[in-house]
Parts: sequence; C-alpha cells; structure tokens
Amino acid sequence: MSADYPSSDAPRAIAMLRLSAIGDVCHTVPVLRALQDRWPDTPITWVIGKLEASLVGDIEGVEFISFDKKAGWSGYRALGQTLAGRDYDALLHMQVALRASLASRRIPARRRIGFDRARARDWQWLFTNEAIPARPQQHVMEGLLAFAAQLGADISRPRWDIPVPEADEAFAREHIPDQGPALILSPCSSQRSRNFRDWRPERYAAVIDHAARHHGLGTIITGGPTDRERDMAEAIMGHCHHQPANLVGQTGLKQLFALIRRARAVLCPDSGPAHMGTAAGTPVIGLYASSNPDRTGPYFSRQWCVNHYPEALKAETGKGVDDVRWGTRVRDPQVMERITVAEVTEKLDALMAQ
Repeated sequence: MSADYPSSDAPRAIAMLRLSAIGDVCHTVPVLRALQDRWPDTPITWVIGKLEASLVGDIEGVEFISFDKKAGWSGYRALGQTLAGRDYDALLHMQVALRASLASRRIPARRRIGFDRARARDWQWLFTNEAIPARPQQHVMEGLLAFAAQLGADISRPRWDIPVPEADEAFAREHIPDQGPALILSPCSSQRSRNFRDWRPERYAAVIDHAARHHGLGTIITGGPTDRERDMAEAIMGHCHHQPANLVGQTGLKQLFALIRRARAVLCPDSGPAHMGTAAGTPVIGLYASSNPDRTGPYFSRQWCVNHYPEALKAETGKGVDDVRWGTRVRDPQVMERITVAEVTEKLDALMAQ
C-alpha cells in the first residue's frame, strides 16, 4: 500500500538501491528527479554500482555510495559501516537480484519498498515490507517510476538532466563538429549466457554506407574495451566503403553520453546505449528480436525499433507475447538473422525525414 507524504511533511531521508546495469540506471534517474522535484530539501542516498556511478554520480544534491559488486563480503561490510547509524524513512529497493537484496540489509529504513510479488524474483519479497502495485506488461522504466509514485511523487513528466563536464563535451565536439552530423553505432550488447542480440558486422557496414551516401552521416563505432567489441568493430570496418571512426575502448561513460547527445541518432541492439540515447534526448534505432522492445526498448524511440520479437517468440515457443511471462527471452542463436538491412535503413530514412 502507498503512504503518501504531504508536501508539508516531507520524508526526512530517502535511500535508493539500484546497482546496475547502465540501461537500468538510466531508467532510475527519472525516479530520482521525481523525488527531488517533490521534496527538494530531502536528503537522498543512492547505493549504486561503481561503473554506473561514473555516468550519474555527479548529479547535485545526492549522496552516491558506490558498491563494488566484485568485492565479495568485504563490499557488504563496507556498505554497512558507511550507513551505520542512519535512519531512512524509506528505501526504494529497485533491483531484483540476490546480491542487491543482501546489500539492502545494510541500509536501515522503516519502509522497505520492493516489487510486487510477480516481479520480485530472487526472493526479493523477503527483504522488503511493502510493494509497488502489480502492473502487468509494463516497460522497465514505468516499473521503476512506480517507486517514486509509491511515495507520492509526480511521475508524469520523466526528466534526466544528467550533467556533462566541459572536458567531456569538448571531447564530443572534437569528434562530432557542429557541421558534421553523426550516427553513433554501438554494435554489441552485454555478454551473457545464451544472450543473442548482436547483428552481423556486414549488415552494420551496409547501414553505415547507406547513412553516408543518402544522409551525409558519418558513423562513430563505440563500445567497451573487450576483445569481442574490438573484433566486431574491425569486422564492420572491413566491410565498409565509407570508413567510420572507431572509438571502441576509448571512451568513458560520460564521453559516450556526450557523443550521444551530439549525434543525430543511435543504432544499437538491446543494450545500455539505447537507454543513454533516451536520457540524452537522441533518437534510437533499436534492433530487437530476442527481447521485447515494449519492455526493454528505448522508451521514447520505440517507433524507430525494428521488432521481430513476436514472430521469433512464436517460432521458438509456439506462443504469443501475451501467453508467456513478460520479459521472456528468445534463446535462438540465429534470432537476429530475422532483421534485414532494408528494414534498418527504412527506419533511418524515416527518422532523417522527420
């Protein structure tokens, strides 16, 4: 049940727990902003992953506590020591993972708000004493915004306003001058077991060439410093007639965010940069076949997504989207083969014509 606070009786302190991943942290920023807008003087603490803090950890008026997920039990002890003696009116426990729930036990709070029972996987309900209302078939960001609504904040106009330091803005200007419109390509999704979201490099290359020939767009390939991402970038470039810039492994999250803010569009599979695009106000052409864009797509760009999820799900399970658990993944290694170059260039053409 919800216990709204009158504006004259603001909560004394609020804690938020969302450690990862990049996309979900982007979804969480509007939760923070809604709380700040409702109670600008209420102290807010956000317990967050170390990498994710590098993107949003300079938002003013918030205490960010970085939790090192790789530190083992020493990380939990350090968190408990940092928060010893605190007394939060409410903890928004916004991550369904046992690791996050164990971290939540180190956060002293009277109201411990988690997901409804249907979404509180990994026994999250054992670590909370209150739940947000059950809402079937929500986008991930809508589910997170429900935590702010549970406290009585207005969630009708999500905002991000993620700061970008001048040095990172200068980096972005160097690579995307005012007179040079660019397409940001982030070709790789996160590497997880049986997670098939990457498209073929030669198909990415065909889109790069189309963007250059028909729209005068230069392309910048971005990604992390892994061998897999470097190899993908090299393979893409090997198929291109119009050579893109390769910044794979050469940007921090703030620099990537600054690039995305200056770009005309982002092209990527279901991955963090799709949601960074939403936060930056940049349109995203999302490639979706193994996951459902109505749940995890770029929130304001779902009209630009190429969506083969329904038929891929039907082929693998024999069931429709409404007949399976919301968020069910398609585990076919060939699932992204369903997406054609023509479909992606048609989305790009329509976006550029808008």
